Amino acid sequence: MPEYPDIVVYIERLRHFILGQPLEKARIAHIFLLRTADPPLVALEGRTLRAIERMGKRIVFDFDDDYFLVLHLMIHGRLGWYEAGHKVPAKGWLAALDFAGGTLLITETSKQKRASLHLVWGRDGLADFERGGLEVLDATVADFHAALKAENHTLKRALTDPHIFSGIGNAYSDEILHRARLSPFLLTKNLTDAQVAQLAEATKSVLLEWIERLRAEAGDGFPTKVTAFHEAMAVHGRYGRPCPVCGAKVQRICYATNETNYCPHCQTEDRLLADRALSRLLKEDWPSTLEELEKRF
Repeated sequence: MPEYPDIVVYIERLRHFILGQPLEKARIAHIFLLRTADPPLVALEGRTLRAIERMGKRIVFDFDDDYFLVLHLMIHGRLGWYEAGHKVPAKGWLAALDFAGGTLLITETSKQKRASLHLVWGRDGLADFERGGLEVLDATVADFHAALKAENHTLKRALTDPHIFSGIGNAYSDEILHRARLSPFLLTKNLTDAQVAQLAEATKSVLLEWIERLRAEAGDGFPTKVTAFHEAMAVHGRYGRPCPVCGAKVQRICYATNETNYCPHCQTEDRLLADRALSRLLKEDWPSTLEELEKRF
């Protein structure tokens, strides 16, 4: 799933290519993508794109006369930028937004189509998409403390909850917790002040570093390799491979359709956290969700 750094770089490059241009045509290949009918999408045609903003993991396109197009790419959704007149592929695309300078293509590789597009009129219409999570790059340590201590969750759950932190998902939460040297299942109520400060610093440094890395990769073009699995990541997607800090093998915890990656030496005092694969004796008693899992720790 495109997360905070990916969305930031997407938006920066989109601003470069299409900001200030009128939308010539909006084409929808799969009707499930568009989740609203009023106002109709055709209402955007001829209106100028005046701003592009991030709202959590969503991209908000601000058009003339207070029309807002809200895009959530979900797990497998991606964006592609093509020169004007470029032939749209026969398969794999969900929508195309045609501007004078080129075409923005929305794609999704999964058969389970989950990406969503909403068109709303008036800024009040954006309220339904605001989750209230803390904007971490603007936050103080005190802000982090208040957000983490408001409810009791595991750190993994807290970091990925859009109501607590804005824009952080599965991949970057793994990287942040590794940088902070904290267990993914440490409960927020048990965090010391020093650990909160440690987590705040790690969150900012990881996100900023990856924004710069992805900017450099995109250069003057458009991001073409947006993925949750980067070779340069420390632990995410690196199960069984050596931790770049200590050399211990990266471990994982599987739950439902997701997984958490961590270094047992750096994060859990060499203790292995049991997952479904390691706990077959529990059978149906093994929790299927992270929320159930955190009740056991």
